[in-house]
Amino acid sequence: MPRFRPAPFVAPLIASLWLTCAATMVRAEPVADVHALAQKEQQPLLDTLRDLVSIESGSKDIEGLNQIAERVAGQLKQLGGTVEILQPTDIYRLDDTPEKIGPAVHAVFKGTGTKKIMLIAHMDTVYLKGMLKDQPFRIDGDKAYGLGIADDKQGVALILHTVALLQKLAFRDYGTLTVLTNGDEEISSPGWRSTITKFASDQDAVFSFEGGGTDGTLRLATSGIGSAYLTVQGKSSHAGARPEGGVNALYELSHQVLQMKDLSKPEQGLKLNWTVSKSGTNRNVIPADATAQADARALKVSDFDELEKALQDKIKNRLLQDSKVNLKFEVRRPPLEANEASRRVAAYGKTIYQELGMSLKVDEKATGGGTDAAFAALKTSGAVVEGMGLSGFGAHSNDAEYVQVGSIVPRLYLATRMIMDLSTGKLK
Repeated sequence: MPRFRPAPFVAPLIASLWLTCAATMVRAEPVADVHALAQKEQQPLLDTLRDLVSIESGSKDIEGLNQIAERVAGQLKQLGGTVEILQPTDIYRLDDTPEKIGPAVHAVFKGTGTKKIMLIAHMDTVYLKGMLKDQPFRIDGDKAYGLGIADDKQGVALILHTVALLQKLAFRDYGTLTVLTNGDEEISSPGWRSTITKFASDQDAVFSFEGGGTDGTLRLATSGIGSAYLTVQGKSSHAGARPEGGVNALYELSHQVLQMKDLSKPEQGLKLNWTVSKSGTNRNVIPADATAQADARALKVSDFDELEKALQDKIKNRLLQDSKVNLKFEVRRPPLEANEASRRVAAYGKTIYQELGMSLKVDEKATGGGTDAAFAALKTSGAVVEGMGLSGFGAHSNDAEYVQVGSIVPRLYLATRMIMDLSTGKLK
């Protein structure tokens, strides 16, 4: 009987199949009790999200912000935290900062370990009071809709139910678990930026629960946002009969803007663009006053310092010596810069998602606007990871803002496992 010999291509094929099976076997399975509880927590989280969306809490709606703060504080107290509703005392006054700033909710859960972990999100929205009736909370298929649901009430709800999940697991191996939700993020956090920085300064990790976009990407860097305000004071006079008696503020403003137009450094992500200007009252009057505003973006905190210095140096060179020129520079939000601790923690998040058979993207390149994660990163050497929230779309859109219901369980699982494994030393 002739001896069977496999075709030349069969052996490599068998080897390839064996490697594929081995790789499948190597992939760890989800931690069963954590995953099961995350699944059970989905509906309670949606119930909380419904309640939060049903409270209108625009950044300038102090009544609504007080109401949502009470709601959040009450749930954190039920979970066993030491909770306080804070009122702002150290306000960084920006050009558009309202007279009154909304509260923040601060909670601390004390454990038996040593690691310090902080969870942050914001309670305020960009919407005006009365808009809720046009888009109340609703679920349509895999999407939950509502004003502020993606930015950032999902983040608040996700934090509350991550803490609840840890409680149900009887997990207390962290040193402290700190929760901070503020009511002024949408107006650049003038009342709570210093508090976020102070509380985050000694943390081993800070997780910020802004939404993860449509694909759940974690972000380790965000752009910084700055503003420059240029004010010129001249002297009015009749433009036809006696123009020489005036000091033309518009001429001086034009001179200043033109000499500042090339301060951008695109190769390092620094951008300065003059976008708004105003001068004059009448066609036949030499303008006595003129103003301009510029938008600034940066990828490094130090770039804003250098830009402000350059701007202040430029205004010393005046076209009209009798004019007065002043410049104010605001850091509305510093950039978030990736560090090694953040990279390590985010990379571990990828392995957690792999347990669910899912892939997790991590972006180190700054895109879009800044978030409160940047304030958290200013004085800490620990990890700061942004985008821990649910997948969604339509932030700041009054008719299309939603989150993906299917992202709730994976995100609950991710946040809970991150906290547990960081606390127990598995995530080093």
